[in-house]
Amino acid sequence: MAGMGSRRRAREFILQALFDSDSTDKPVTEALDSLWAGLMDDTDGGLGGRPADSEEIDFASKIALGVEATQEDLDRRLQEASTNWRVSRMPFVDRNILRLGAYELIHLDEVPANVTINEAVELAKKYGTKETKGFVNGLLDRIARDIGRL
Repeated sequence: MAGMGSRRRAREFILQALFDSDSTDKPVTEALDSLWAGLMDDTDGGLGGRPADSEEIDFASKIALGVEATQEDLDRRLQEASTNWRVSRMPFVDRNILRLGAYELIHLDEVPANVTINEAVELAKKYGTKETKGFVNGLLDRIARDIGRL
């Protein structure tokens, strides 16, 4: 199992790839390819100044592709959990942090639900607006309860 630091960094890579894919309508595989190529050129967007290691690449690729493959289901669940926001109207960053968190809650039983939610909140603090943190926390908490993980 990957260390905490490298999983956190991998989640940042996942968010970058999902955001890129979502905002440009390109497939996640293409977004990941661009991301890894950029990292090799040392344009890592402030993610620690070192190339991604194989564990980070494997975890990020697996999860990002999983989010893409199950996006319809994830968006439906997010829509059900969100009383006031249509998923299509959420800011790109918020929507993709939520998709990542929901995917982990539903498909990665080996990661405790509270760790998934805390990691999503950390991404929200770093990349979102001041409202993002509470929004992400509330929605993922609701999904975790709905699926019996909390």
